[in-house]
Amino acid sequence: MRTILVVEDTLSEMELMSHYLREGGYTVINAVGALEALDKVLEQKPDVIITDVVMPGMSGFELCRRLKAHPVTENVPIVICSSKDQEIDRLWGMKQGADAYLTKPFTREQILRAIKAVAV
Repeated sequence: MRTILVVEDTLSEMELMSHYLREGGYTVINAVGALEALDKVLEQKPDVIITDVVMPGMSGFELCRRLKAHPVTENVPIVICSSKDQEIDRLWGMKQGADAYLTKPFTREQILRAIKAVAV
């Protein structure tokens, strides 16, 4: 079974994502923001990370850059899941090291397909 870290500051979004992922057979770890995620990713070593972009303190883009620059987490696939739906946002996210970019609102199928696409 694969473990996914969900980084989301909106609790309803976090619960929905976590529910879909658990239904898909994944173990889910939650972090309410990027700083909490940095601690949890080193402690629990998830197989995939899903992060929002707009969060207080540190954006998902910054989180992505930090994770990709760290030797322990540089190869962990990252899926950005954001309401920022412009093509420039998607391109910027990929430039920061994201492996996939999903926009909100999303369906159960979309989030599971994104995870399967990046989890090698």
